[in-house]
Amino acid sequence: MNDELLMNNYLMILKSTIEVYIHGTIESYNKKVRELLNDLLEETIKSQEKTFNYMVESDWYNTDNIDPKKICKCIESINRN
Repeated sequence: MNDELLMNNYLMILKSTIEVYIHGTIESYNKKVRELLNDLLEETIKSQEKTFNYMVESDWYNTDNIDPKKICKCIESINRN
């Protein structure tokens, strides 16, 4: 397993963890639990950002912009169906 694959897997884990913390934060009734989950969410978002930036700098994450014409065509196709 190479570094790029490891980092990609780590990024996916961070994204999944963020989703769990978001749902836990908004669904929690207990204020202390909600605050803890929110703190964990913020830390995980920071880790995700650092990981993402590292991957971009290492040329392991494609950040090319999508042609706006392709987006419009896709939206038009969805609206027709």
